[in-house]
Amino acid sequence: MGGCFSDMQGGKQAVGGLGEAVNAENDAVDFFYRSQGFHQMFTQVELSLSASSLLDRDIASKSDPMVVVFAKKRDGKCEELGRTEVIMNCLNPEWIEKISVAFHFEIVQPLEFHVYDIDTKYHGIPTKIVTKQSRSLTLRLQNKSGNGGLRNLGAITVHAEETVASKSVVEMVLRCSRLDNKDDPFLRISRMVETGGYIPICKTEVINNNLNPKWRPVCLGGHKFGSKENPLLIECFDFNSSGDHVLIGKMQKSVADLEKLYKERTGANFVISSKSHIKEKVLKGQLFVDQYCEKERFSFIDYISNGFELNFMVAVDFTASNGNPQLSDSLHYIDPHGRLNSYQKAIMEVGEVIQFYDSDKRFPAWGFGGKIPGGTISHCFNLNGSPGGSEVVGVEGIMDAYSSALRTVTLSGPTLFGPVINTAAQIAGQSLTSHNNTMYYVLLIITDGVVTDLQETINALVKASDLPLSILIVGVGNADFTSMEVLDADNGRRLESSTGRVATRDIVQFVSMREVQSGQISVVQALLEELPEQFLSFMRSRDVKPQPRPSHFPQASTSTMQ
Repeated sequence: MGGCFSDMQGGKQAVGGLGEAVNAENDAVDFFYRSQGFHQMFTQVELSLSASSLLDRDIASKSDPMVVVFAKKRDGKCEELGRTEVIMNCLNPEWIEKISVAFHFEIVQPLEFHVYDIDTKYHGIPTKIVTKQSRSLTLRLQNKSGNGGLRNLGAITVHAEETVASKSVVEMVLRCSRLDNKDDPFLRISRMVETGGYIPICKTEVINNNLNPKWRPVCLGGHKFGSKENPLLIECFDFNSSGDHVLIGKMQKSVADLEKLYKERTGANFVISSKSHIKEKVLKGQLFVDQYCEKERFSFIDYISNGFELNFMVAVDFTASNGNPQLSDSLHYIDPHGRLNSYQKAIMEVGEVIQFYDSDKRFPAWGFGGKIPGGTISHCFNLNGSPGGSEVVGVEGIMDAYSSALRTVTLSGPTLFGPVINTAAQIAGQSLTSHNNTMYYVLLIITDGVVTDLQETINALVKASDLPLSILIVGVGNADFTSMEVLDADNGRRLESSTGRVATRDIVQFVSMREVQSGQISVVQALLEELPEQFLSFMRSRDVKPQPRPSHFPQASTSTMQ
């Protein structure tokens, strides 16, 4: 659950630093429809969420709420659309993370809003929002049985706005000076909405024990603030672990005003309401804009539709813990009636999505942890048995090579990831040396056990974080994969090598197939949800821009917001 923090340090990280949300999943779906010749009729809608008077489920402190939004399908099943960040110790939260929904005029689209504490969940009710005149709706929360009873479980407010298509972003470095004697300041920026209220769109991280803080760069997409002249509410708070953050001061400035502060190298004073509420008190604390930059922010679809490709690679675990492939209880058992085992399912589900973005559909495929013909235990051997090359054609080629290898390779061990990661990294690195910036590589590792060479694996991942490479790891079987989650930096802390080098970016997504199958999303959804953002983080770090080319696809049209 990315973005979930329960300790104090994590809570401060969760206050801000979430960055720009990427609407890549909808972009990819839209691209798929257009490539098939379909014309999607929808408007992209962004949901802002807040809640009030939530039931307190924690004994020592307040609840740590998060919202997960689901679309209810015709068959009654729910599909997750997105989730907010977790806000520590707060019964009246206003979430920064927005939920993007494709609104279809001609379809009734029931949504469910699930509000979670660390251990407890409450369900909202299906509803229709965009037809409300204010585009806002407040819902009373119900418990899991479908009613609230006599207890007040709180309410959730949903505000829907049509997304403004904008590739422009503003990146700023904000600094304050001479703040009142408070310990841990952070900033919150909110946008004024049509009804006159404000919706938070950005928070900085918390800086400890500093009355002259300078925060990491904040990035505001044009779709978040609209016009540069639109008023923004900028508030400075003192972080409190109880969730009762203390307002230090506030000001109203537009993006144009902030740009002016940068150009003139001047500061703006915070104000705070006086006790009489007649006149605001001007404070000595000031806000400065040390850096200001406007740039174009390209989306996942911008790259994919202009010739960028995802190159699929796969590595399969051939260690003995999988069990004898001849026996039906083995994870490698090939069912004569065609029922897929866990390895085959992972290959098929992920491969069928990724291959759509790979023009030649020639995929390197390896095995590891097996004794190959000749008696040598190899931790990176060609799955097709060929000494000359590892590539196979299409997902079916991977499946055929996998089945063939089970007849010639003896299961052995131990479970080492380092060699296959280094081999994949070498291929990804070659694309950089050949100045081919349109290739991005995706390695799928399927394993039944905890990695033995954990530190070597971390070292390889840190080294590979500079390359156009993402690594998807699927855990199959009943092993305890808890220690594997350290490879997936969803806790906000990047991997660190044995030499102290920190990963440039997060390139790993780990999923336990057993845990995912018990939930409400598919393995492929869980694996690929972070891939577009990882792709974008690499392209942006290298300042790689898509070069427009004539479109081969019909343009999607949109309907008018009702």
